Amino acid sequence: MPRFHCSVPLTAGASLALPAGAARHVQVLRMQPGDALTLFDGAGGEYAATVERMGRSEVAVTVGAHQPVEREAPRAVHLAVGMPANERMDWLVEKASELGVASIQPLATAHGVLRLSGERAEKKRAHWEAIAVAACEQCGRNRVPVVLPVQSFSGWLDAQHDTGSTAVRLVLSLAEGTRALPAVQIPDGHGAVVLSGPEGGLSSSEEQQAIARGFAPVTLGTRVLRAETAALAALVCLAGL
Repeated sequence: MPRFHCSVPLTAGASLALPAGAARHVQVLRMQPGDALTLFDGAGGEYAATVERMGRSEVAVTVGAHQPVEREAPRAVHLAVGMPANERMDWLVEKASELGVASIQPLATAHGVLRLSGERAEKKRAHWEAIAVAACEQCGRNRVPVVLPVQSFSGWLDAQHDTGSTAVRLVLSLAEGTRALPAVQIPDGHGAVVLSGPEGGLSSSEEQQAIARGFAPVTLGTRVLRAETAALAALVCLAGL
């Protein structure tokens, strides 16, 4: 059954016009009045719904019963990633969303090729958010991961001591003698924040700054993985899938 994210709050029994994005999907599928679909608004669970009316650009639906089903990862993992270039960041956001990431923080780092600021950075964030939404529609997640505004590495790191979070902090490292990620023990009920670099990794200065702020260095093994692969491998290892 088709399922779509609805950017407005849903209530069982309500009749509403779908937001433009969801309406467009319904029209592309050539759905008709009486056809069934599933909607979710990101607040938890999903709703049965029925197409009520099709207009030239408007689609009205009747919202049915709420189903309190969740398909989240057992552990909340937050990725802070030095943005890889070209379409690799798009791919990372899509796959991380499918795999259950809780949030994604794009970072401008010393070795990063992708440089974003101002309006261009916000357009990219909105683009990545749309990718995360589409991934959740496809994979069955009812909670869309947060894609945060682009930050500088130093600005993001300076803010970490004020979070009050109990999440375990880890930074992916290629340094010899670094502890293997699978050996990390995370207490029940605690999440994880994983800091990962772009192509070329974090600079030695950035890695040391992170360690000084309480990020434990960990390795994924002897092979050097691409930036987007490393972040996803860490996510799978920690999320408890």
